[in-house]
Amino acid sequence: MSGMEIVVALLMAVGVVGIVVPVLPGLLLIVGGVLLWALDERSTTGWVLLGVVVALYLAGMVLQWLVPGQRMKRAGVSTSTLVAGVLAAIVGAFVIPVVGLFVGFPVGIFLVSLVRTRDTSEALRATGHALRAVGTNILIELATAFTIIAAWALTVIVLT
Repeated sequence: MSGMEIVVALLMAVGVVGIVVPVLPGLLLIVGGVLLWALDERSTTGWVLLGVVVALYLAGMVLQWLVPGQRMKRAGVSTSTLVAGVLAAIVGAFVIPVVGLFVGFPVGIFLVSLVRTRDTSEALRATGHALRAVGTNILIELATAFTIIAAWALTVIVLT
């Protein structure tokens, strides 16, 4: 394994952590790792793999937008409610170090839903849908990441 392949593998590992702990743009780091490898490789194989990886990335992004978004719409959770949850997560990250991001999002969703509906059970239902949507997004992103990593690893092992 070359030095560049080790750097790319480490970058991909950091990318996977960035997906699970949403502080870093994990999937972009993984795609960036393949880009670095392709630039270093300078071969048709490298450029073809990069094209495949970009297509996988775009497919993953579309799925992240379509799948949870449709479920949220069917459940009646509005985009403005999600925006409020994200803003509350950002505030939470500053107010409660380390876990504030994870506490702020559901609290924000719950409070906005409660104000909108004035019904605690409805607000809890909306919060549950929002949390499942976030979980689905993370799973889609992880599946995309592992597919990209597998394609890169297979290319490195078999074709180069």
